[in-house]
Amino acid sequence: MPIEFTHLPGKTADAAVPFFYDFAETSIKLGLIEDSGFQKIVVDDSAGLLTNMDLASQVLNRTASLQVVLTHWAGVIEPTVAARQLASIDRESAGRLTLRMISEPLNDDDAETRPVGHGVVWQRIDEYLVLLKRLWSNDRPFDHEGAFYSIKSGYVPRKGPHGADLVVRMGGQSGTALKVAGRHADVFELAPGPIDDIRQLMERARGAAAEHGRAGKLRFALPVRIHQGVSAAGHKAVDLSGPPAQAALSLLAYAGLGIDEFMIVGVDTPREIATAGRETLALLRNSLARREASEFQPGAYAPRPGLETRAAG
Repeated sequence: MPIEFTHLPGKTADAAVPFFYDFAETSIKLGLIEDSGFQKIVVDDSAGLLTNMDLASQVLNRTASLQVVLTHWAGVIEPTVAARQLASIDRESAGRLTLRMISEPLNDDDAETRPVGHGVVWQRIDEYLVLLKRLWSNDRPFDHEGAFYSIKSGYVPRKGPHGADLVVRMGGQSGTALKVAGRHADVFELAPGPIDDIRQLMERARGAAAEHGRAGKLRFALPVRIHQGVSAAGHKAVDLSGPPAQAALSLLAYAGLGIDEFMIVGVDTPREIATAGRETLALLRNSLARREASEFQPGAYAPRPGLETRAAG
């Protein structure tokens, strides 16, 4: 089972400078990330959606194979404008773009306290994604009048290499979020928690995707924090303690659930990036290769006693 690693930039406890603040320094880090075994990097800057698009283009221009996971949300720009810009970025990068849709300005955690607003946000995301995919695939202009968007003669003449098949990533835990993710998501980003809770969330997500005939197409990503000295803040992740071999063994248990990708948090300095690639990532790949040779079966490997894994904010 191939495992992919995604770099999730954060802020270290001793430096409140965003990862993409100084792009000369960032370019050095990007080269290390690409060489250390990461396949992807998340672009999610606090400056907002339009800045994310610009940063995504810069990252793609400065790397050869690294895929960019562009954090995006509905409600800032019109679908036709977004579809055109995203298709252009994907085209210029030869298809290395992935779209990560989040529920801004409301978080999925607001589901219980603000059920009406929560539902409206996800309905808008649903309509937005339907329109993006239609704009990326239509061969003639179309009109649309929906609950959130009105389009006249909508058309994107220059499609991206993936067209409407651009990979979409989503997450969430509420029934509303899962319903929308089941319809659109190719990759489902899991919420951190005990391994049994993660297993249950995966089952719920597969069930939502099955309603659209997509259960077998859904892949799963889990954010994990690897301790390399200073712990990073700003992202919720499964917290892995101990030396690299123990962290790799902990990840192996999650891989046994059928998780295809680990989003690595807390490795933002050049030394942390290089160490994570040389030790934890390499150890996990080697362990998986050995177990695959022994007829590895998803779900067969439960956490071993003594492994400390917990959810951390």
